[in-house]
Amino acid sequence: MGPDLINGIPAHVLFVHFVVILVPLTALALILCAALPSVMRRFGLALPALALVSLISVPLTTNAGEWLERHVDSNALVRKHTELGEELLPWVVALFLAATAVWWPHHHTAHRTPEAGGSTSTVAIPLRITAAVLSLVVGVGAGVQVYRIGESGAKAAWHDAYSSTAHSNRD
Repeated sequence: MGPDLINGIPAHVLFVHFVVILVPLTALALILCAALPSVMRRFGLALPALALVSLISVPLTTNAGEWLERHVDSNALVRKHTELGEELLPWVVALFLAATAVWWPHHHTAHRTPEAGGSTSTVAIPLRITAAVLSLVVGVGAGVQVYRIGESGAKAAWHDAYSSTAHSNRD
């Protein structure tokens, strides 16, 4: 699906940075856009575009992680990280769908009625509240899952790999 190595470094170690930044950023943007129409007007197409890039980054990172998993010693920590990593895609799909659902009415309304300096939001208040609540649930869920995956990955990578006392590296 994607590269396994980049300049001799496992691609997963590099790609994971995109996921760690983009997914929480997308979640925050979604929550703000769903709750505040003025923010949605400023974001526009950037919201679903950001969600799409986040969505694309997850399978690339997961695929590279599966390659890496086959090339490291398997232990309970690696298996836990892998299991958690596999659970992120549904959250990011939900982020993308929610971002598109929040953006679409704004886009549709903005292009249907000419703007005269007023608000273009004709979405009913209960619908906006529902969208904001669902966006909050999906955004927080995705953010928490990224945190859990990152914590388990750090534990898998660093357990028994350092000492609490400093070593002198001078010869």
